[in-house]
Amino acid sequence: MIKIAIFGVGLIGGSIALCYKGKPGYTVVGHSPNPKSVEKLLKRNVVDMATTSMQEAVEGADYIFLCVPVGMLEDYLLQLSKLPLKPGCVITDVGSTKASVTECASKLALEGVYFIGGHPMAGSERHGVEAASSHLFENAFYVLTPALGTPQEVVDRLTDLLKITKAQIVQVEAKEHDDIVGAISHLPHIIAVALVNQVRGYNESNPLYQNLAAGGFRDITRIASSEPTIWRDILLNNRDVLLRLLRDWNVEIDRFVDLLNNNDGDGIADQFRIAGEFRGQLPERRKGMITSLYDIYVDIPDHPGIIGQITTLLGNQRINLSNIQIIESREDVPGVLRLSFRNQEDADRAAELLKINYTVRI
Repeated sequence: MIKIAIFGVGLIGGSIALCYKGKPGYTVVGHSPNPKSVEKLLKRNVVDMATTSMQEAVEGADYIFLCVPVGMLEDYLLQLSKLPLKPGCVITDVGSTKASVTECASKLALEGVYFIGGHPMAGSERHGVEAASSHLFENAFYVLTPALGTPQEVVDRLTDLLKITKAQIVQVEAKEHDDIVGAISHLPHIIAVALVNQVRGYNESNPLYQNLAAGGFRDITRIASSEPTIWRDILLNNRDVLLRLLRDWNVEIDRFVDLLNNNDGDGIADQFRIAGEFRGQLPERRKGMITSLYDIYVDIPDHPGIIGQITTLLGNQRINLSNIQIIESREDVPGVLRLSFRNQEDADRAAELLKINYTVRI
């Protein structure tokens, strides 16, 4: 029996647990310092066992997943280094920065135990164990960052274990991981937050900014609503990389300043063309760091129960909604319902179904 211990059974940890829960040959133990969280894990049947005791959780564990916030990883590693772990046990994490935690693990006396950094590049706009799903990692990259000198047999063992998640496993050096993820995830979060705060500043003297900042602006800045303390820890953890990336970003912005100062229309068009060509080569159907949402817009009359009718109609056809938002709804004025889905197939099916009785825009 392979024992898997998971610390931090939220969205990611809970999804990992569900990939193994109930499968022959595996037992999954969840840990939380909060007794109420332990009760919830058992009630939701996410794990086989749950405990508030770290020692009980890791006793005899073959694999330990640290699914706690980035800022807590080093403390958890330190505590684990003081516990009697099973020889050959593999410790891994799911944080979005890898260099610092890998360095920390290398300094600890993890004799007979191996640490391999991990980062499943999938997520959800929802949080907590309630949002956990055994399908979360399907068709997503799952990056492993084994330290230099880690036996290949150990890396292969973890890789084989993770194949059950149906993710695509990739090995990358820890620093290279932080460089790449900093550019494709961490930097965009900073840009989104800065842009929203810039518009917020303008809005203080003219509320029309907020009123008109709907649709596309809201969509492209969606990640500015990410959880503040989690992103505080991530950005500080990847500080040196982000300082370099921000300097490079300023170069790109200065390029547009020069183009506008010189009335260089051809140069502006070239920048859009170059960006469009590269963006067109990006994979569309693979999950990534920033969760994709597929939206359709439905014009709805101001009738009691209309939203319930629509959601019931979709539910009866087993079309899963990811999010729902009323953009405008005033008495005697048609409202617009934005329905978000996790994949294009569900969005297309919903649009075809709702077009029968409603005006649908994509």
